[in-house]
Amino acid sequence: MVDKIVFFAAAAACLAGAVGVIWSKNPVHSALSLVGTLFGIAIHFVNLGAHFLAAVQVVVYAGAIVVLFLFVIMLLGVDKAEQLEVDPLGGQRPAAAVVAIAGVALLALLAVRGVQVTTGESSKIAALDSGPSNIVLLGRALFTDYVFAFEVTSVLLVIAVVGAVVMARRAPKDEVSAQ
Repeated sequence: MVDKIVFFAAAAACLAGAVGVIWSKNPVHSALSLVGTLFGIAIHFVNLGAHFLAAVQVVVYAGAIVVLFLFVIMLLGVDKAEQLEVDPLGGQRPAAAVVAIAGVALLALLAVRGVQVTTGESSKIAALDSGPSNIVLLGRALFTDYVFAFEVTSVLLVIAVVGAVVMARRAPKDEVSAQ
């Protein structure tokens, strides 16, 4: 009974966050609504017993990715609304409607044809072997075989952030008037 209450509460949080992403006129508010949606998904992972995925969901998506979105929003200075009446690419809206209808039809087909789509029962299958868990194997791979790749990636990301800040920096008014 508690699982169902947690499921419906997390589902409501996900839906409220998704509606907030769509309806917010301010891009920062949309990004914060996205955080609410991602936390709701993390609650679903915890409810299913996938604690590692929940932690990854919070750290990577709700933490790093949304911070990156906010960094880009602040860097670009998105503070004005665009003209939505002008269609820059002709036929984009009808194509989006066709894709949306096809997606809903596919979802309905999967719901009708799927096995145990509506029950939501947890898997009762045991592990294939009794060796180390997936988390242990993943940790070993990340911190032994691929540690150099992660260090290089972190250095590249730091260089990209510093470069973006330097390129976006506005000159002080004294320098502009002297030129």
